[in-house]
Amino acid sequence: MGTLKTGSSGTDVIALQRALQRRGFNPGSVDGSFGPGTQAAVLAFQKSEGLLADGNVGPRTAAALGLIDAPQIPSVLQGVTVQIVAQMFPGTPVGNIERHLPDVLQALIEPKLTEKSMVLMSLATIRAETASFQPINEGVSRFNTSPGGHPFDLYDNRRDLGNTGVPDGQRYRGRGFIQLTGRANYHQHGNAIGVPDLVDNPDQANDSTIAACFLASFIKANELRIKQALLADDLASARKLVNGGSHGLEAFADAFRAGQRLIPDLVEAGV
Repeated sequence: MGTLKTGSSGTDVIALQRALQRRGFNPGSVDGSFGPGTQAAVLAFQKSEGLLADGNVGPRTAAALGLIDAPQIPSVLQGVTVQIVAQMFPGTPVGNIERHLPDVLQALIEPKLTEKSMVLMSLATIRAETASFQPINEGVSRFNTSPGGHPFDLYDNRRDLGNTGVPDGQRYRGRGFIQLTGRANYHQHGNAIGVPDLVDNPDQANDSTIAACFLASFIKANELRIKQALLADDLASARKLVNGGSHGLEAFADAFRAGQRLIPDLVEAGV
């Protein structure tokens, strides 16, 4: 069953309309025509189930309605080449992309972040955070270190980051592709990717494989809200969900738009 959306018709739409009725979301006439009533019922069902409310019935929505078994999530990974990523990262040494791109793409498979929007989000985030396409340590700046203070002292007592005082600021400074920051994030995402000792050994966050998994874990945790922002073409809000602000937004948007043009749409599907 392919993606069903406004304008679709046939027996698959009839099955969809009946499934919506069974779940208590009335599409109107069960006539095999995907019109405004069916779309409204789909949107209501998606919101009820915590799915991306785009009004289209792709693999996740179809599976939630019992129309298909476990969803096969579309993947564009085979179309993401070093040459394409190099165009998304102008000025970045190609050797860094060759070395680390396989780890990044592999990390997106298990959490099912292989759709084009999520792949673009991941790569554009790396461009904004670590344009060299390699895991790095956060540098000292006026945003993390006070005048005359010890490095990262402005992070030491950041309760929103889970830090509890010296030396948490420096110990849990930004690392990796996504600049994972703060004791709470190291604990949460370390456990999520199967590295529970990360809090005790935070330098592991700069290992390429681990750094790629952190990137995927962080984006997965915010997947629905990111998709909602991208559905509205609101790159600033999507960026804020990762960074908490607008730092790197220009580079993020440049990479995202370039990837939209360059990465093939291997499979078209809604969610």
